Amino acid sequence: MPPQTIRLGTASPSTQPTTAATLTQLEHIARRAAAQHIDLLLLPEAYLGGYPRGTHFGSVIGARTDAGREEYLQYFRSAVDLGDTVGDGAGAGQAWVRRELAGDGVTGSETGDVVGNKRGDGTREELERIARETGVFVVTGLIEKAGGSMYCSVVYVCPKLGIIGKRRKVMPTGTERLVWAQGSPATLQAVSTVIRGVRINLAAAICWENYMPLVRQSLYAQNINLYLAPTADGRDTWLPLLRTIGIEGRCFVVSSNMCVRKPLPETNGHTIPVPKEHGNIAVDGPHHRGRRSSVIDEDGNEIVLPDSMPSPQTSPPKPRARRQSVFDEDGNEIVLCATESDTATSTTTTTTNPFNPPSTSKHHTQAPTHPPKQPQTKQQPEFLSRGGSSITSPFGSVLAGPQWDDPSPDSLIYADVDFDDCVRGRLDLDTGGSYSRNDSFRLEVAGLRMEALPY
Repeated sequence: MPPQTIRLGTASPSTQPTTAATLTQLEHIARRAAAQHIDLLLLPEAYLGGYPRGTHFGSVIGARTDAGREEYLQYFRSAVDLGDTVGDGAGAGQAWVRRELAGDGVTGSETGDVVGNKRGDGTREELERIARETGVFVVTGLIEKAGGSMYCSVVYVCPKLGIIGKRRKVMPTGTERLVWAQGSPATLQAVSTVIRGVRINLAAAICWENYMPLVRQSLYAQNINLYLAPTADGRDTWLPLLRTIGIEGRCFVVSSNMCVRKPLPETNGHTIPVPKEHGNIAVDGPHHRGRRSSVIDEDGNEIVLPDSMPSPQTSPPKPRARRQSVFDEDGNEIVLCATESDTATSTTTTTTNPFNPPSTSKHHTQAPTHPPKQPQTKQQPEFLSRGGSSITSPFGSVLAGPQWDDPSPDSLIYADVDFDDCVRGRLDLDTGGSYSRNDSFRLEVAGLRMEALPY
């Protein structure tokens, strides 16, 4: 019998200014995926809700600012409400998946639509509608709020059954812990689906969870053949990790990361709004000099930013605009041009996601390898995150990508894969079975059933 191939796809879109706009973009991407016969589509970490790159919410050890708390409020409002509970970090589990919680509506048997009341803000129902209408199995990252906490989560959305599972990140990285709660390892549970007669056992590890060997092993032990890695890491070191995972787990690996443009200087835009009150905590002294400001890079290192000190000879001192900056994945400071008027307090509505402003242009042409001989008349956009979405095989080969510098929702990368390759690879390496020497080494994860899923 000839092999049945499945088309896996991904892209590198960035979060839009509102949840509604991001969902509209997601639907556009899913419809393009369907037109290109993609069966399963992965979208980035924190795609819904936004990744708060470069901000510190006015928090340092021993102090918080009112402006930082307001920034947290806006971020909380931009998160989605899926109608789940806090629980022990796992939410309500299968009771949530099966809509058994109080207030859940009854799903119509023919249309799949929810009849009557529903929990949450309707995001779950929108995702299920998009998957159902396009026929594409959608996996997307999102920032989920439950109670007063937020979780970095991933949902698995089946076109026929709706959401069949949800992950919450077990260990937010570095200063992500400031705003994201820890999810329960019970959510590492893999899910299984059948696409065109092919059994696919899939699970996701989010961003730097992929650097945690025991997290990876907990997924391999469930006999997965599709490993999903939504991320915010766009460094060159990411792709070698994905290739290692493919070889290690004898599984296909799909990773998706947002490509985010740096606002052009003439727009005086900010990727993350930094209220002028941040860092201006008065301290005792003859001039009441403001406390110096700092930001935290991806590795958790505090980098101090200089602030101006009024001269005692000038009265009153002229207000000076604080230098605005953000940090890339490697912790390098990128200074954004600003004028004095930029430091004025701005009003952010609850419908706008301040952590992902509108893109300054719709399309981007990759910069040439060699600099042009003539000076450019118009500055080309730079990137806060370059993307790098990719697909790799059970033998470590790169099948598609990495997709650099391409935030367009019209640009998808994909690969046709034969899942029998995962079994072929088990001839000499099975880290979830015999090769792991389960008679000598044992891994137990609290709340997680690690029985191997069937083929």
